Amino acid sequence: MFLYFNSILSHGKLDPPPRRRTPPPPSPPPSPKVLPQEWRNGPWGKKAGDLQIVKDYKPFKDNIQLRIMLYGSVGAGKSSFINSVESVLRRRITDRAKTDAIGGKSFTTSYKAYTIQKGGPGTHYPFVFNDIMGLEKDAGVCVEDIKLAMKGHVKDGYNFNPCSSLSANNQHYNSDPSLNDRVHVLVCIIPGNTAALQNDDSVRKLREVRLAARDMGIPEIAILTKIDVACPEVGKDIRNVYKSKYLKKRYIDEVSAVLGFPPSCIFPVKNYNSEIETSDDTDTLILSALLRMIECGEDFVNDL
Repeated sequence: MFLYFNSILSHGKLDPPPRRRTPPPPSPPPSPKVLPQEWRNGPWGKKAGDLQIVKDYKPFKDNIQLRIMLYGSVGAGKSSFINSVESVLRRRITDRAKTDAIGGKSFTTSYKAYTIQKGGPGTHYPFVFNDIMGLEKDAGVCVEDIKLAMKGHVKDGYNFNPCSSLSANNQHYNSDPSLNDRVHVLVCIIPGNTAALQNDDSVRKLREVRLAARDMGIPEIAILTKIDVACPEVGKDIRNVYKSKYLKKRYIDEVSAVLGFPPSCIFPVKNYNSEIETSDDTDTLILSALLRMIECGEDFVNDL
């Protein structure tokens, strides 16, 4: 009180009240981890229709089986994708294409074809998947062997030699490949939980195979696997796959920019791994990719 009256006597007026410190502006809300709308229209709710299309599919040319060959880095999920397609079509988890949980070296060492049973024993879908050894930085499958396989020169059961490609005098060399022996669709498998595309040597090999497919006129698509590991939001709900900003920017856009795949030719999928039962949403993504393979392969065979 004394200070208050002293201030009036000294100055004839009250001192101005002390300034209040302006509070800092509120922090902006965190950026949403998923987009409000899908950046690609998801195929949700189409499983039954897509499954029926696959069941009804018959190649336009008689006695032709579409040959779909998978390639990619070690541990990308090539064998797992074949198992996942079979799991969808047979409505139970299968594991005929053997996989390995310990990474580093390719678990697949030979050229092996997989047909998928349709109905009773002895009947199969009119397409076949070929699994090959993975690409490694200093080892793995030779790019020249992939080119020979695309032309139909590699017989089933050939054991890949990382140090040299298949020679014409080898018993597994097919000197006179038929249309059925040739690859009709090439599928590049890319793991969505690694930075594989930052490895210059890996990119060079992937790109070399892609350019060889172009020169042969073989259609090619890319499959992005392990999306549930790459993006936690997709791991929580697989329907977030086409809302995930991370997947769109980090992988879809990068695969397109580095390897040259149009975004419309890149299909994110989740392979069956630890599940003991199939699920509709996982099946839907796999069927969407499979239908594109069938369409591209059919067009290629018809053009020939």
